[in-house]
Amino acid sequence: MKINVVGTSGSGKSTLAKQLAVALDTSYIQLDQLFWRANWQGTQDDVFLAKLEEVLATSPKGWVLDGNFDRTRPIKWHDVDMVVWIDFPFWRVFSQASTRAVKRIISRQEIWPGTGNRESFRRTFLSRDSVLLWSLKTWNQNRKRYFADMIDSRYAHIQFVRLTSRREAQMLVDSLRHDASV
Repeated sequence: MKINVVGTSGSGKSTLAKQLAVALDTSYIQLDQLFWRANWQGTQDDVFLAKLEEVLATSPKGWVLDGNFDRTRPIKWHDVDMVVWIDFPFWRVFSQASTRAVKRIISRQEIWPGTGNRESFRRTFLSRDSVLLWSLKTWNQNRKRYFADMIDSRYAHIQFVRLTSRREAQMLVDSLRHDASV
């Protein structure tokens, strides 16, 4: 099975995608890890898209992909079976994003191995590049976009699953784990 987990930054995409990959015993792929380089430098689109095509091709039987990046849709949604949209209420997403950012600031955890990229107080709370500001700016846009995608005939081959609570997310993991074991 090939699944793309999407949603606003801080919604829990990585957590859910990892759980789904374990439940399905398949590859977990994180778009941010493919995109971000050292010193918060992004990868040029031609290189980024080629990396995505390569990593998806190495797991032809299945994968769980975590991330939005609209420009990757022609690649990631070409053969995808399911798009799981985490559509939690804004207050939950912002709370989760804030809590995650503070934990990362305190722990000095490297976000993507080998990049040296870490959250900082300045970047999180005093910068235009803040993930919290990004969540604020994109939450409503994402809702509009994914609602539209669900009814777009170009994506009729995709099973869309909209999750509005942690309970629904756990039910999906349990269901796919059960299906994979049968």
